[in-house]
Amino acid sequence: MDLLSDPAILAVTVIAVFILGLAKGGFSGLGALATPMLALVLPPTRAAALLLPILLVQDVVSVWSFRKSWDRWIVARMLPGAAIGVALAAWFAASVDEARVMLVLGAITLGFGLYRLWLGRGGRIVAASDSPGWVGTLFGVATGFTSQIAHAGGPPFQMWVTPRRLPHQVFVGTSSVTFAAINWMKVPSFILIGSFDRAVLTAAALLVPLAVLSTLGAVWLIRRMDPARFYGLIYWLMVLLGAKLVWDGLGA
Repeated sequence: MDLLSDPAILAVTVIAVFILGLAKGGFSGLGALATPMLALVLPPTRAAALLLPILLVQDVVSVWSFRKSWDRWIVARMLPGAAIGVALAAWFAASVDEARVMLVLGAITLGFGLYRLWLGRGGRIVAASDSPGWVGTLFGVATGFTSQIAHAGGPPFQMWVTPRRLPHQVFVGTSSVTFAAINWMKVPSFILIGSFDRAVLTAAALLVPLAVLSTLGAVWLIRRMDPARFYGLIYWLMVLLGAKLVWDGLGA
């Protein structure tokens, strides 16, 4: 069955992919909303699987753009932990029912939204600027776990990397390379649990052009609106959506 033949799934999927495009086009952190939104109409694991091929395509562009400006030491310290985190999350998703996965997805989404709102009020949770590499590996575990479950590895990555005050392009390049590698780490787990079936891959292929167009649209949009107000609305939406998924997971 074609996933996109269902009007409700089609509508929510288009919005989720558009959000991914906005995130890649300059609205940093927005992509964490895509998986929980899609989980409203699809099982959480299937929702994450549908979005992963689109992320892989977008990663090609971002990594190529910043191929000469990324911090190899940071990437080398985070990726071993990320691999562990991805493996733990994949084992969790394969070992429990969808309700428990939805509960964890909701908790990650709720926590992400609250964390970003707290940051907007001046709060900070960061590692020391001179923390050793093994601390980065621990943050890598959290990054890999949340990325596997919800494509939302940004907060733990930022908690360790932001205090190092990298030049802007190096920070963006380091993030691009790290998450591109993590996204490829996820592929075997989705294959093993059977989430990459023909319906998912066909739908993902059809949605790639929308992801590209929305990325270009985000570049145009971000120059013409107040990002602070926009982000505030989005993070409150994450809180509400995360709370709903937690409620659904507890009630299932």
